[in-house]
Amino acid sequence: MALAERAAAALLARHRQEQGEWPRALVLDLWGSATMRTGGEDLALAFILMGVAPLWDAGSSRVSGFEVVPLAVLDRPRVDVTLRISGLFRDAFAAQISLFDQAARAVAARDEAPDWNPLVASPGARVFGPAAGAYGSGVALEARDAGHAYLAGSATSWDSGEGQAESDGLALRLARASAFVHPQDHAETDILESTDYAAHEGGFAAAAALLGNNPALYHLDTSRPDAPKARLVAEEIVRVVRGRAANPVWIAGMMRHGYRGAAEIVRGAETLAGFAAMLPTRFDAQFDLLHDATLGTPEVSLFLTEANPAAHAALVARFRDAVVRDLWRPRRNSTAASLAS
Repeated sequence: MALAERAAAALLARHRQEQGEWPRALVLDLWGSATMRTGGEDLALAFILMGVAPLWDAGSSRVSGFEVVPLAVLDRPRVDVTLRISGLFRDAFAAQISLFDQAARAVAARDEAPDWNPLVASPGARVFGPAAGAYGSGVALEARDAGHAYLAGSATSWDSGEGQAESDGLALRLARASAFVHPQDHAETDILESTDYAAHEGGFAAAAALLGNNPALYHLDTSRPDAPKARLVAEEIVRVVRGRAANPVWIAGMMRHGYRGAAEIVRGAETLAGFAAMLPTRFDAQFDLLHDATLGTPEVSLFLTEANPAAHAALVARFRDAVVRDLWRPRRNSTAASLAS
């Protein structure tokens, strides 16, 4: 809770600076692996944003309940939080899902003005995820209907502990969301290192756009507990392309690992293309940087060809497809020409 307080402060401050108002409703993307590593820091963020504090058992220090923080003490409007949980979170944290549901219903039942408590005007389920036995977002990066796929893959409500199909309820939450938040709790990975980030964060953006909404998209970096950073997803992508994926020092390190290193180099382009297909932001400059650092650098291109021909072919195909789909407009005509040949 102490760490989540800092993250909440960073997130709320960033949103107010960018949007000029408090967020009324947001979707929080919860992965079971992160919850296990942090002991529930991301779930604590949801409680703090709603204005709810846990109660601890004096003997065991286990959470035994919750209390709703009065608005006079909270000193800001409550945030209507919807959880989009992963399959692992669904399987491992049934008790926590139930506690969140009870807390959200208690907040929604309070006699408070909707301007200060948006939950009172929006009853219904607030925990959604994949159906029983299913995992992931349901979004394939090469798919053209990512928004529909995300909605279909997240349309099961888990508030009651028993999965119920509620596609209309999910659509309502996404259409009303003023923000989306994905927390990243450690620095051993980044937003381009796994296509799952694009499938979840980009998939949400595509689904919201399908419903006529354009919420702020935040990648909340809590890897440094003393200094959490709330960055826009597009900002995080730009930062990681320049800092790692197109960084010659990192690429040289991957080249020392042969076949596997080549696969790691290619993954960044795959994830970038996924984001470019699903976000409203253009990443032309980032594609240029990544292409110049890989296929546009003779020694790197030769390494990919020799160490992992399949990876080289996949990278060429990914860049070519980005041009064909107008996800990337290369700044040099020669680049597009070389990919077309």
